[in-house]
Amino acid sequence: MEIKNVGVVGAGTMGNGIAQVFAVSGYDVKIRDVGSAQLDRGMSTIQKSLGKLVEKGKLSEDNSKQALDRITTTTELSDLQGCDLVVEAIFENFEAKSSAFKELDGLLGPEAILASNTSSIDITRLAAVTKRPDRFIGMHFFNPVPLMSLVEVIRGLATSDATYETIRDSATKLGKTPVEVKDYPGFVSNRVLMPMINEAIFALFEGVASKEDIDTVMKLGMNHPMGPLTLADFIGLDVCLDILYVLYDGFRDPKYRPCPLLVKMVQAGRLGRKSGEGFYKY
Repeated sequence: MEIKNVGVVGAGTMGNGIAQVFAVSGYDVKIRDVGSAQLDRGMSTIQKSLGKLVEKGKLSEDNSKQALDRITTTTELSDLQGCDLVVEAIFENFEAKSSAFKELDGLLGPEAILASNTSSIDITRLAAVTKRPDRFIGMHFFNPVPLMSLVEVIRGLATSDATYETIRDSATKLGKTPVEVKDYPGFVSNRVLMPMINEAIFALFEGVASKEDIDTVMKLGMNHPMGPLTLADFIGLDVCLDILYVLYDGFRDPKYRPCPLLVKMVQAGRLGRKSGEGFYKY
């Protein structure tokens, strides 16, 4: 199946980045969010991101303008009914995602593919709320989407070879590197990353070292570009906690138990960069 028209549900950090890379690669894109304010913020972010790429010589002015011209916005899910592929990029909550997919399933043509950008939620479980589990797949991008080259392509139990090949080829056309991943909690990226972040939070919680020193150890000792506590702030502490709960519930293994300090910080609204304060102040 050839993908020409792409819908993106959610204009937030991940959604606007996903829309941008599809538009730059020549796809017609329609972004849907619940309100005009969210859509305006998303389009503003895309314009700024494209502007930076032009400044750095990675994109021409003409290509930037053409990409913007390929993007339209809407507050109505029904406006996505002509799309060949719809990528969901809303917050990590099964009920919210499944509700959107149920509605989309009834709107889209029979050959259309549904994809979720979920970072941890079971793809097979999401696919089961639709009547097209063979045309349902995980397409996990990484933040910031325009700069990060990886896409985890997650096959659910019923995902067909044709669907996988279409999404793999589409990811390659976006200039990304697709990696096939089986449908297990956290996939590969967050199954490895989140326990590391959680353990760093435990080290802080137990007074092993200061937050700065914990981050320094991982940057200088392990050659990580940023420390795990800085990275947690960048991702969002609420997102980290949600993913750890998915891992804990999925595996029933105490090694995924979220650190009490992380739970308290989320309860206090200290979510990282997006709230102005997490482990660090911004």
